[in-house]
Amino acid sequence: MYYAIVCEDVPDSLPLRASARPAHLERLQALADAGRLLCAGPFPALDTAEPGEAGFTGSLIVAEFDSLEAAQQWADTDPYVAAGVFANVMVKPYKRVLPQE
Repeated sequence: MYYAIVCEDVPDSLPLRASARPAHLERLQALADAGRLLCAGPFPALDTAEPGEAGFTGSLIVAEFDSLEAAQQWADTDPYVAAGVFANVMVKPYKRVLPQE
């Protein structure tokens, strides 16, 4: 089943994101390589794909896991969590409707 991992950044998270980004992307790439990643990306702080120094306000990851507990454990061990990027992380079951696989 898919799970949505919705993360909210702490204020001024850009330097924290930069330091942990390679390890964060490596974990996401592993999910993608396993065919389990539906989508992932940050929420820009401004209405533009490249917000510059304004940075990001959070992230969304939608991926397949065996259970809610497995998804929560994966989210809890994300490098952005360890680096203090996220103020809040919510994990919820997600039902994909469209586009159909």
